Amino acid sequence: MDTCTRDRLIAWAEMYNDPQFFSEDPIVFPAKMAEMYRRGERSLADVEISALIAAHLAWGRRAMIVRDCTRAMDEMQWRPYDYVMRGRYRDDDSSLHRTVKWSEFAQICARLKTIYSSSGSIEKMSCGDIRCRIYGRKADPKAPDKKINMMRRWMVRDDGKVDLGLWKDSDKNDLLIPLDVHVHEEATALGLTTRRQKDITTVREITDAFRDIFPGDPCKGDFALFGYGVTHAGHKGKQD
Repeated sequence: MDTCTRDRLIAWAEMYNDPQFFSEDPIVFPAKMAEMYRRGERSLADVEISALIAAHLAWGRRAMIVRDCTRAMDEMQWRPYDYVMRGRYRDDDSSLHRTVKWSEFAQICARLKTIYSSSGSIEKMSCGDIRCRIYGRKADPKAPDKKINMMRRWMVRDDGKVDLGLWKDSDKNDLLIPLDVHVHEEATALGLTTRRQKDITTVREITDAFRDIFPGDPCKGDFALFGYGVTHAGHKGKQD
């Protein structure tokens, strides 16, 4: 990578790591819970559950994501942990968000109830555990797991700007870039990867490229890709 591109990526990361660019983004839901958690009004589990739900719905137009995350939070009366532990969930085949039905939401809540019945946090769960034990997906060692890596970025990065930094026993150097179609296109255009497959190997390749640019904090590069998308008119307010 040439010095000019590297410098631009650093500048974009600094510029776009700013809450003003994320006012219509799914992170606003766990961020609201995090504010209440810091005031002693909610638990860490409230933040985690809101992050898991918001990440699960984070595909499609941002306005639609925010609308449907609001529907989910309203259903939980903005008390996710109490709702999960109560064990009575909206469970029907109508749409919560695109192809995600309320019945799928109920299944996630039921799995979370089991987990939180014996643990106060999901921080120690691996990406594979979250994929299978919470989201109910089949194990897939090649999957990029964009939603999980995004949720982990929210919970771990701790610079006090956009991300929440509430998982204190996790190292941000171990985070992986959340890879969707747009991130892959932007990373390819910047020469961060030449791989066409949108899989975990590509995720690690892009993350490693950012590890060189942002030592100890590779997922800061996620903001650089956001900046590239905005600057090159490739960012269309979608998450895939």
